[in-house]
Amino acid sequence: MSTPLPPFAPAEPITTSFNPVWEQPALKKRGRGPAIVGGLLATALVAGAAGGAVGFVAAKQTLPTSVVATASFDSGSPSLPAGSSIADVAAAVQPAVVQLNVSGTDGEGTGSGFIISKDGYIITNNHVAGSAKDGGIDVLFSDGSKAKGTLVGANAGYDLAVVKVDKAGLKTVPLGKSSTLRVGDEVIALGSPLGLQGTVTSGIVSSLNRPVTAGDESFINAIQTDAAINPGNSGGPLVNGNGAVVGVNSAIASMASGEAAGSIGLGFSIPIDTAKRIANEIINTGSAKTPVIGVQLAMDFQGPGGKVSSVTSGGSAQKAGLQPGDIITKVNGQVIADGTQLIVTVRSFAPGDRVQLTIDRDGKTLTLPLNLTASKA
Repeated sequence: MSTPLPPFAPAEPITTSFNPVWEQPALKKRGRGPAIVGGLLATALVAGAAGGAVGFVAAKQTLPTSVVATASFDSGSPSLPAGSSIADVAAAVQPAVVQLNVSGTDGEGTGSGFIISKDGYIITNNHVAGSAKDGGIDVLFSDGSKAKGTLVGANAGYDLAVVKVDKAGLKTVPLGKSSTLRVGDEVIALGSPLGLQGTVTSGIVSSLNRPVTAGDESFINAIQTDAAINPGNSGGPLVNGNGAVVGVNSAIASMASGEAAGSIGLGFSIPIDTAKRIANEIINTGSAKTPVIGVQLAMDFQGPGGKVSSVTSGGSAQKAGLQPGDIITKVNGQVIADGTQLIVTVRSFAPGDRVQLTIDRDGKTLTLPLNLTASKA
């Protein structure tokens, strides 16, 4: 889907692309993650993921039982008072932000992450650490110390991964609530753009619930921000003015793809409310469940709404009464523009949640309750 050019744009069309923000540090040739294109913002259509299925398979790594354990998340109230300066926030959060130097099946690269438990669990992106080989994660802490990291598990559909280091007494960052964010709220991004560890940038929440897709895998119901996010920021935290994490930095829009990709003030973060659920499941089980409604979508349908091409036999959609040809126009009252937005909206929930689908069937409007289930693939 193309976005009309603004009145002041030059006559030549401008192609907007979305790029992963893990990257090769300067002077070193390294690998690159999957190319990212954007849902409603991109000038090109998004290819159907998993055949247009609403849901994606969790990518999981098998680890010894001793590694897969329950972390005690630091999710309490931030210690910083309201109105703290950016300098105060940076000083408080920086000790919990790490740089990840990763070698894996997709090559080598540098990304970011943040520590969520004192015993060494770290949240980052799947496109940073998901393909890491054994012993292929070097974790660099803000004080200059290093440790080997182990991939606990990852979920490609949400572009999230958890890494574990064998250390105790680590500084952590509190996890906030992305559900309370408002457009215009101040946010701060921390990480290692281009390998420059300890970088801090600030901005505001530019938009919420922005559909962004990563290749044929990740669908993100993203927080959009104008805080400068660049290659290497992937997996780092987006925090609020109290120093609590509200998002996981994951993608940027750029006017041109390739080596020159960089910040133009359009960055995208995975909401922390979603990341907390995924990270907790990965830590407890080594994988995370992806919610589905049990349909295949016609991803070439231009909208408005997501068009059902087929219904899974015995699935939730069939039980709720959905039929091929139905157009899902709303989920819990949220208007659905196209199939991409339907997928990211469904993934903002969890398996077991009950949602209300508004359906257009041959010009008639129906409301169908449906219980989300977990993908079995």
